[in-house]
Amino acid sequence: MTDQCECGATAGPLGVCVDYYHGILAEEQADPQMYAWHAPVVCAYLLQHPSRAREKYLDGQFRQLQLYVDQGLDALLRVAAHQVARNGHGARSGYDMEPLAPYEPLPVGGPPERFRAAFSGLPFREGSFVADGHAAYGRHIQLIAEATVEGWRSLRS
Repeated sequence: MTDQCECGATAGPLGVCVDYYHGILAEEQADPQMYAWHAPVVCAYLLQHPSRAREKYLDGQFRQLQLYVDQGLDALLRVAAHQVARNGHGARSGYDMEPLAPYEPLPVGGPPERFRAAFSGLPFREGSFVADGHAAYGRHIQLIAEATVEGWRSLRS
């Protein structure tokens, strides 16, 4: 096991960020309340570890993460529900970029070498990421999302 992650973070008790990411994905399948943070978890993880992502989707993921940081989880969930409804029932209208238009495109020249908060720093107690409650888990995901947006924006400076 390596002790350094692609995002610049050091390994935590569970390993590097991918170990935490897989643990989150597994746990949220059994916990609908935890699953509410699925979109920001995926966006932040892939933006911090772009070698595991499809490059063509990173810009949209960066914009979604900015929306989440700017307007909160409920706004992001509303946009996601709008996309699902728009693409459901045989409609082929495609992805609606309008809700994400106000947000900056993904900066070129990334990824940043390091982020101030990463997945390997998430608390994991009693076999769970939500042992301290869902609100605390949400605050940790918010900090990772903020650090991810901040890290990418720093490339513009």
